[in-house]
Amino acid sequence: MSVRNVARQRSNSTKSRNSTSSKDQNHIRTLVRAVVAEIGPHLLDMPDRKGPILDLEIDGVRCVLMPARLERPAHDLTPREQEITRMVAKGYPNKTIAGVLEISTWTVSTHLRRIFAKMRVGSRAALVAKFLEEYSIAERGTESGSP
Repeated sequence: MSVRNVARQRSNSTKSRNSTSSKDQNHIRTLVRAVVAEIGPHLLDMPDRKGPILDLEIDGVRCVLMPARLERPAHDLTPREQEITRMVAKGYPNKTIAGVLEISTWTVSTHLRRIFAKMRVGSRAALVAKFLEEYSIAERGTESGSP
């Protein structure tokens, strides 16, 4: 048997092992949905879970079920980002924020771009509205002395 025939046989066997018929894929999807439906309520009790939900080997096939990557919660702002957002809420322009915090206006702009992305907003007004909505409960009773 030539090297070319051996390579062709290996290629064909690899294709057959790696390809899954649409019927098999649908069956697998149905099984995974059933597993997720069964353990779904328990996942809600573990919001910060980072590892696999299920990791087992059956008949030489490893099955790993991982939670979908969750987007960062909007309230996951750093203390500096929170401080800048509070100053925006008070109506301070970038130049004033930069002067008070002793950073450049470029740095303020960079912080604001990241804050907008985290909070999923497109304007200062929307940022303030969302920030006040999400932080008002957490901030209640703890007054900050910063501007």
